[in-house]
Amino acid sequence: MQDCGWKIGGKQGEGIDSTGDIYAIALHRMGYYVFTYRHFMSLIKGGHTNYKIRVADEQIRHHGDLVHVLIAFDQTTIDENWQELADGAVVIYDGAAFEAKLPGDRDVNLCQVPLTEIAKQAGGAIMKNMVSIGVTAAIHNMDPELFHPVIEDKFGKKGAKVVQSNLEAVRQGYVYYEEHYKAHIPMPKPSVVPSDERHFYVSGNQAAGFGALAGGCRFLAAYPITPATEIMYWLINEMPKHGGIVVQAEDEIAAVNMAIGANFSGVPAMTSTSGPGFSLMMEALGLAGMSETPLVIVDVQRSGPSTGLPTKTEQSDLNEALYGTHGEIQRIVLTPRTVEECFLYTADAFSLAEKYQMPVIVLTDLYMGMSSQTIDRFPADKVMADTGKRISDEALLALEPGAFVRYDETVKDGVSPRSLPGQKNGRYVALGNEHNGIGLEVEETYIRQAQADKRMRKLQHFTHQSGVTVDGIKDAPFALVGFGSTYGLLEEARQKLAQSGLQVKHIHFSRVAPFPKEDFAAAMGGVERALVVELNQQGQLANVIRREAGYHDILFNGLKYNGDPLYLHEVLERAGQVFPMGVLQ
Repeated sequence: MQDCGWKIGGKQGEGIDSTGDIYAIALHRMGYYVFTYRHFMSLIKGGHTNYKIRVADEQIRHHGDLVHVLIAFDQTTIDENWQELADGAVVIYDGAAFEAKLPGDRDVNLCQVPLTEIAKQAGGAIMKNMVSIGVTAAIHNMDPELFHPVIEDKFGKKGAKVVQSNLEAVRQGYVYYEEHYKAHIPMPKPSVVPSDERHFYVSGNQAAGFGALAGGCRFLAAYPITPATEIMYWLINEMPKHGGIVVQAEDEIAAVNMAIGANFSGVPAMTSTSGPGFSLMMEALGLAGMSETPLVIVDVQRSGPSTGLPTKTEQSDLNEALYGTHGEIQRIVLTPRTVEECFLYTADAFSLAEKYQMPVIVLTDLYMGMSSQTIDRFPADKVMADTGKRISDEALLALEPGAFVRYDETVKDGVSPRSLPGQKNGRYVALGNEHNGIGLEVEETYIRQAQADKRMRKLQHFTHQSGVTVDGIKDAPFALVGFGSTYGLLEEARQKLAQSGLQVKHIHFSRVAPFPKEDFAAAMGGVERALVVELNQQGQLANVIRREAGYHDILFNGLKYNGDPLYLHEVLERAGQVFPMGVLQ
């Protein structure tokens, strides 16, 4: 097998996440490529939750359609995940808790294992998740001792007795399955040397936090909100090691204003949030734009509007990122395609914010942010290093007091030199009101127009490595188009369609503002029909393309907005409706 899907499910509070984490980390250390996805509800206990792991012998960017091994702590897990089961899949259910019923007629191996009873024998019912790992090892013909180091890391602080009890639960689960069942699922062969230090297991949120550090961020102000909270938690541990500070603000309004204040003072700063919190930041976004103060915001999207589905994924904040706040300001919106780009573009966001003196929004989503996966390296060698037009002490000392023109409307590129508090002769007021060149509040119409034009000139000659990428046949007549986290899925879809005989390419945005018009026009060369796939109801990316580039008659929507991530078969089904069926097998 080239890849294998594993899933465990039950009620929240039963240790589903910890089980998935232990199994995924163990596989990662064995040299496999893994991709994880967590389905959970906005409850502390109760409600259905599951944890899926896709295991492969090469880099994967998607959680996959199929499940080959399902561990069910309750009947709901079987019912909710029945359609994902592959032919010949093994379904393990806790015979000590319920009697399983199959929702339909499928070719699966239904195996009753008294998980809770075995756990009690090993030391406690709570360890039924460790029994599940032992059963999984038996199904895949894996040595259960391979899980010893991860269990030691996970439970070592609780003492040797707890570690030994969990190890015993794994062993007993392994032995029980071997004694009672013969169904086995082969695993891919590991393709990475386990000791390879370049082999990382990381989530998009962690990568964004790491990228912030790499980009020079030394201050984060944020308010907890799913699914962005992990960025704050990660930086709480790591920021102090590099001389930085994390502040949990009283709300999102305070958080973004703290970040603006820190940036004004010369400390690279950011805030992280999700859609509802981002909405509260709109007035402050305008302040950063008007005062020309650098600002980085990471928005990890979730289903909206309002509270929406707090623990489900969506790509519906695109309009908010592009057009949010009152009046008209420039902003840069980056949409990382991969975990590596979560690192790289969050790092670059600080240089871009400084270079253009404006807000930079890094737009990810729950699927990207909270899914952990194996990567080979962080692209640290590609990180920008630009401190922008910070005026030197020497240049300021050559001026008369009060002569520093902070907002010089005559600069051709719209970006005027910026001083920091404490520099002699560099004092100015960063007003939210319209102002003249030295920062004084004005209402003269000609000054207003000159300053507005100055701010709008900033991105006329924008340069950055992000934009659009093209995979597949360069002059193909058909195209899959997307942005952000759907990259891996759409690339798999392109490959499947190509195997069926369809000439197709994959165009993907990693930046939507400023819109990469020239690159996108080149990418669309020869395209007769394009399927724009996105996780929202209105086709927000497709509408942006129509506004910025045209192509009205050849764009077709592929939309999903029920909170679940896209599956490969859904994209292929929609592609079959949009592209000529005659070429598909």
